[in-house]
Amino acid sequence: MERDLEQVLVELLRERQYDQLATLALEAYSDGLYGYLIGLMNNPMDAAEVFSQAIEDFWRGLPGFRGDARVQTWFYKLGQNAACRFRRSPWNRGDRTGDSKLEHLVATAYSYTEPWRNTEVKDRVRTLRDALEQDDRALLILRVDRGLGWKDVALIMLEHDSPTAAEVDREAARLRKRFEHVKKELRARAVTAGLV
Repeated sequence: MERDLEQVLVELLRERQYDQLATLALEAYSDGLYGYLIGLMNNPMDAAEVFSQAIEDFWRGLPGFRGDARVQTWFYKLGQNAACRFRRSPWNRGDRTGDSKLEHLVATAYSYTEPWRNTEVKDRVRTLRDALEQDDRALLILRVDRGLGWKDVALIMLEHDSPTAAEVDREAARLRKRFEHVKKELRARAVTAGLV
């Protein structure tokens, strides 16, 4: 029986096998995170910058990661946090580390990312989604495109990093209601645009 990827990652974390853990996590999750950031940032160059920062944060944060959330959830949370920092400081660009292992991980992660947003219909749908508020776009990407559970989405979207279980449950319930509203709004826009 094949072991679940998250179980393997937790074992590698416990054994402090950070290189292996980072490689497996990036192979599995970097394409999804990069696509999420493209949708969130509305600009591929900004998304690439935020993506690089998220991978750097991932690499540097591995020794301190306690495993309170799934690695995938933590990876997306790091992307969310990097996007927030980027928006607060848009001039913060350029080479950050000089760390050759990190630069290799970033380059490898980019190689896993496919250019999946090139068809005309996807462009028209993306235009509709891009017109939504940023948090609503993030909600759609995490829930629909990435298929994350409500608790994972809540952990990623919450502003602070150590929420209580009750806070996560409340945020998940709030996000479910918001999701229904966003779906109705997006459908109305699609009907207006002649997509439905």
